[in-house]
Amino acid sequence: MNQLGILKRPIVTERAALLTERLNQVMFEVEKVANKHQIRDAVESLYGVKVTDVRTMVVPGKTKRRGTSIGKRPSWKKAVVTLKKGDVIDFFATE
Repeated sequence: MNQLGILKRPIVTERAALLTERLNQVMFEVEKVANKHQIRDAVESLYGVKVTDVRTMVVPGKTKRRGTSIGKRPSWKKAVVTLKKGDVIDFFATE
């Protein structure tokens, strides 16, 4: 699996912004089969930062109804990556 395929997208929410400001952590949606070592290597090579810790969790899909039909959204994997003090990933940089 290549490093571009491991990281699907950054998660940019209010909670993720608070983690970035307070604890220097960044959230990503990642492939379900990716492990912590692969996620660490992908972030370090793509963004040029030093990763100190990676925590992963599988977010279960929600059950949704529309009228009488019932469906389920797929489960997905989230990674919370802690960066070395002084390193920053800015997703909204305007250069």
